[in-house]
Amino acid sequence: MPLPNRVTPLGELIAHPARGLVYGNRGCLHDDQGRIRRRWGTKRWIACRLEFRGWHRAPLMQPGKFTELFFLDEATAFAAGHRPCALCRREDYRRFGELWAELHPGQVGADAIDAQLHAERLAGPRERAPVDGAFVLEEGVPWLVLGGRLRRWTPGGYVEARPMPQRVTVITPPSLVEVLRRGWEGAVPLLHPSARA
Repeated sequence: MPLPNRVTPLGELIAHPARGLVYGNRGCLHDDQGRIRRRWGTKRWIACRLEFRGWHRAPLMQPGKFTELFFLDEATAFAAGHRPCALCRREDYRRFGELWAELHPGQVGADAIDAQLHAERLAGPRERAPVDGAFVLEEGVPWLVLGGRLRRWTPGGYVEARPMPQRVTVITPPSLVEVLRRGWEGAVPLLHPSARA
Protein backbone atom coordinates (compact mmCIF):
# COMPACT_ATOMS: atom_id res chain seq x y z
CA MET A 1 0.00 0.00 0.00
CA PRO A 2 1.48 3.40 -0.99
CA LEU A 3 2.50 5.79 1.77
CA PRO A 4 1.09 9.35 1.87
CA ASN A 5 4.47 10.90 1.03
CA ARG A 6 4.17 11.89 -2.65
CA VAL A 7 4.08 15.68 -3.01
CA THR A 8 1.85 17.57 -5.42
CA PRO A 9 2.80 20.95 -6.93
CA LEU A 10 0.45 22.47 -4.34
CA GLY A 11 2.61 20.99 -1.58
CA GLU A 12 -0.06 18.48 -0.56
CA LEU A 13 0.92 14.94 0.46
CA ILE A 14 -0.87 12.07 -1.26
CA ALA A 15 -0.56 8.29 -1.34
CA HIS A 16 0.46 7.06 -4.79
CA PRO A 17 2.78 4.26 -6.00
CA ALA A 18 4.78 6.55 -8.34
CA ARG A 19 8.16 7.33 -6.79
CA GLY A 20 9.26 10.28 -8.90
CA LEU A 21 12.76 11.58 -9.63
CA VAL A 22 13.43 13.80 -6.60
CA TYR A 23 13.54 13.07 -2.87
CA GLY A 24 13.20 15.56 -0.03
CA ASN A 25 11.84 16.48 3.35
CA ARG A 26 10.39 19.25 5.50
CA GLY A 27 10.80 17.64 8.91
CA CYS A 28 8.69 15.02 10.66
CA LEU A 29 5.11 15.24 9.43
CA HIS A 30 3.80 11.84 10.53
CA ASP A 31 2.87 10.20 13.81
CA ASP A 32 3.96 6.79 15.13
CA GLN A 33 1.32 5.07 12.95
CA GLY A 34 2.51 6.82 9.76
CA ARG A 35 -0.45 9.20 9.54
CA ILE A 36 0.31 12.70 8.29
CA ARG A 37 -0.39 15.15 11.11
CA ARG A 38 0.99 18.46 9.80
CA ARG A 39 2.16 20.21 6.60
CA TRP A 40 5.66 20.99 7.85
CA GLY A 41 7.91 20.42 10.83
CA THR A 42 10.52 23.02 9.87
CA LYS A 43 10.92 25.95 7.48
CA ARG A 44 13.82 24.09 5.82
CA TRP A 45 12.05 22.43 2.87
CA ILE A 46 14.67 20.69 0.74
CA ALA A 47 14.83 18.72 -2.50
CA CYS A 48 17.47 16.00 -2.70
CA ARG A 49 18.96 13.38 -4.99
CA LEU A 50 17.22 10.01 -4.91
CA GLU A 51 20.59 8.39 -4.21
CA PHE A 52 23.54 9.76 -2.26
CA ARG A 53 26.56 7.92 -0.86
CA GLY A 54 24.62 4.67 -0.86
CA TRP A 55 22.45 5.84 2.05
CA HIS A 56 19.20 3.97 2.33
CA ARG A 57 16.44 4.28 4.89
CA ALA A 58 14.03 1.47 5.41
CA PRO A 59 11.34 1.34 6.38
CA LEU A 60 10.19 4.80 5.36
CA MET A 61 8.34 7.11 7.76
CA GLN A 62 9.86 5.69 10.94
CA PRO A 63 8.45 7.04 14.22
CA GLY A 64 10.18 10.28 15.29
CA LYS A 65 12.24 10.58 12.07
CA PHE A 66 11.75 13.02 9.21
CA THR A 67 9.09 12.20 6.64
CA GLU A 68 10.69 11.07 3.38
CA LEU A 69 8.99 12.86 0.48
CA PHE A 70 9.01 12.11 -3.24
CA PHE A 71 8.42 14.54 -6.10
CA LEU A 72 7.77 13.83 -9.77
CA ASP A 73 10.64 16.21 -10.67
CA GLU A 74 12.33 19.40 -9.51
CA ALA A 75 9.67 21.58 -11.15
CA THR A 76 7.17 19.90 -8.79
CA ALA A 77 9.50 20.42 -5.81
CA PHE A 78 9.95 24.10 -6.70
CA ALA A 79 6.19 24.57 -7.09
CA ALA A 80 5.71 23.09 -3.61
CA GLY A 81 8.33 25.54 -2.28
CA HIS A 82 11.38 23.29 -1.84
CA ARG A 83 14.97 24.34 -2.61
CA PRO A 84 18.14 22.29 -3.35
CA CYS A 85 19.68 20.41 -0.42
CA ALA A 86 23.04 21.76 0.81
CA LEU A 87 24.37 18.26 1.55
CA CYS A 88 23.59 15.92 -1.33
CA ARG A 89 23.39 18.73 -3.91
CA ARG A 90 26.20 20.96 -2.65
CA GLU A 91 27.08 22.43 -6.06
CA ASP A 92 23.41 23.14 -6.83
CA TYR A 93 22.98 24.75 -3.43
CA ARG A 94 25.97 27.02 -3.99
CA ARG A 95 24.73 28.11 -7.41
CA PHE A 96 21.20 28.54 -6.04
CA GLY A 97 22.63 30.73 -3.25
CA GLU A 98 24.44 32.90 -5.81
CA LEU A 99 21.23 33.39 -7.81
CA TRP A 100 19.34 34.05 -4.60
CA ALA A 101 21.83 36.77 -3.57
CA GLU A 102 21.26 38.50 -6.92
CA LEU A 103 17.49 38.31 -6.49
CA HIS A 104 17.47 39.17 -2.77
CA PRO A 105 20.50 41.32 -1.91
CA GLY A 106 21.43 40.95 1.75
CA GLN A 107 19.71 37.58 2.17
CA VAL A 108 22.58 35.16 2.70
CA GLY A 109 22.52 31.55 3.82
CA ALA A 110 19.94 28.82 4.27
CA ASP A 111 18.07 30.53 7.12
CA ALA A 112 17.39 33.65 5.05
CA ILE A 113 16.42 31.62 1.98
CA ASP A 114 14.13 29.36 3.97
CA ALA A 115 12.44 32.27 5.76
CA GLN A 116 11.68 34.00 2.44
CA LEU A 117 10.38 30.80 0.83
CA HIS A 118 8.25 30.05 3.88
CA ALA A 119 6.62 33.48 3.65
CA GLU A 120 5.98 32.95 -0.07
CA ARG A 121 4.49 29.47 0.53
CA LEU A 122 2.11 30.91 3.12
CA ALA A 123 1.08 33.75 0.77
CA GLY A 124 -0.12 31.15 -1.76
CA PRO A 125 -0.71 31.35 -5.51
CA ARG A 126 -0.97 34.71 -7.25
CA GLU A 127 -1.47 36.11 -10.73
CA ARG A 128 1.82 36.88 -12.48
CA ALA A 129 3.79 36.01 -15.59
CA PRO A 130 4.91 32.37 -15.55
CA VAL A 131 8.08 30.87 -17.03
CA ASP A 132 8.90 27.40 -18.37
CA GLY A 133 9.14 24.98 -15.44
CA ALA A 134 6.68 26.90 -13.26
CA PHE A 135 3.21 25.67 -12.36
CA VAL A 136 -0.13 27.37 -12.74
CA LEU A 137 -3.53 26.51 -11.36
CA GLU A 138 -6.32 25.99 -13.89
CA GLU A 139 -9.76 24.83 -12.75
CA GLY A 140 -8.22 23.73 -9.44
CA VAL A 141 -5.64 21.51 -11.17
CA PRO A 142 -1.85 22.10 -11.37
CA TRP A 143 -0.42 22.52 -14.88
CA LEU A 144 3.23 22.82 -15.91
CA VAL A 145 4.18 25.74 -18.18
CA LEU A 146 6.36 24.57 -21.06
CA GLY A 147 6.92 26.17 -24.44
CA GLY A 148 3.92 28.48 -24.19
CA ARG A 149 1.58 25.58 -23.44
CA LEU A 150 0.35 23.81 -20.33
CA ARG A 151 0.85 20.15 -19.39
CA ARG A 152 -1.41 18.64 -16.70
CA TRP A 153 0.49 17.20 -13.72
CA THR A 154 -0.26 13.73 -12.38
CA PRO A 155 1.76 11.79 -9.77
CA GLY A 156 3.08 9.49 -12.53
CA GLY A 157 3.86 12.10 -15.18
CA TYR A 158 2.51 14.84 -17.39
CA VAL A 159 -0.52 14.25 -19.59
CA GLU A 160 -2.80 16.32 -21.76
CA ALA A 161 -1.54 19.58 -23.26
CA ARG A 162 -3.54 22.75 -23.73
CA PRO A 163 -2.83 26.33 -24.83
CA MET A 164 -1.73 28.86 -22.24
CA PRO A 165 -4.61 31.13 -21.17
CA GLN A 166 -4.13 34.90 -21.08
CA ARG A 167 -4.40 35.15 -17.30
CA VAL A 168 -2.89 32.55 -15.01
CA THR A 169 -2.54 31.95 -11.29
CA VAL A 170 1.03 30.83 -10.61
CA ILE A 171 1.58 28.19 -7.92
CA THR A 172 5.40 28.24 -7.89
CA PRO A 173 6.64 30.77 -5.29
CA PRO A 174 7.82 34.06 -6.85
CA SER A 175 11.49 33.68 -5.87
CA LEU A 176 11.61 30.20 -7.42
CA VAL A 177 9.92 31.49 -10.60
CA GLU A 178 12.79 33.99 -10.86
CA VAL A 179 15.36 31.20 -10.34
CA LEU A 180 13.70 29.29 -13.20
CA ARG A 181 13.69 32.44 -15.33
CA ARG A 182 17.49 32.48 -15.07
CA GLY A 183 17.68 29.05 -16.70
CA TRP A 184 17.97 26.75 -13.68
CA GLU A 185 19.31 23.24 -14.30
CA GLY A 186 20.48 21.16 -11.36
CA ALA A 187 21.73 17.69 -10.50
CA VAL A 188 18.19 16.32 -10.33
CA PRO A 189 15.85 16.40 -13.36
CA LEU A 190 13.96 19.68 -13.67
CA LEU A 191 11.31 17.93 -15.76
CA HIS A 192 10.03 14.36 -15.86
CA PRO A 193 10.52 12.85 -19.39
CA SER A 194 6.74 12.82 -19.90
CA ALA A 195 6.77 16.65 -20.01
CA ARG A 196 8.23 16.56 -23.51
CA ALA A 197 6.41 13.45 -24.74
